[in-house]
Amino acid sequence: MSIRTDRVASLLQQELGSILQKELPRGGSIVTIVEVKVTVDLSIARVYVSIIGSEEQRQKAMAFLRDETKSIRMILSSRIRHQFRRIPELEFFEDHLYERATRIEQLLNEVRKGSGDKQ
Repeated sequence: MSIRTDRVASLLQQELGSILQKELPRGGSIVTIVEVKVTVDLSIARVYVSIIGSEEQRQKAMAFLRDETKSIRMILSSRIRHQFRRIPELEFFEDHLYERATRIEQLLNEVRKGSGDKQ
């Protein structure tokens, strides 16, 4: 990615994070913007979110993000309209890095317990 797309992605990540903090319904889940990837022509922004909560809460949060993409984009537009000619289309994807890290940590703890018993 170029410096320009990196800067745009960083700005979008900050703004979307603050928007979601205020707009997302309080369903008990925690939603974090992990990464934003912007296409070279700045027309599409792929937003990767990490959702901490039960499976039902994660599904509800993703459904909300996909259903409210247009309104989120409008709010974003009102915040950064002086910095862009055209606001990128938003696409939301769930990032499962947190679940994978938790699983790896569990496996490592099991291995540590198992090796401690043999000594």
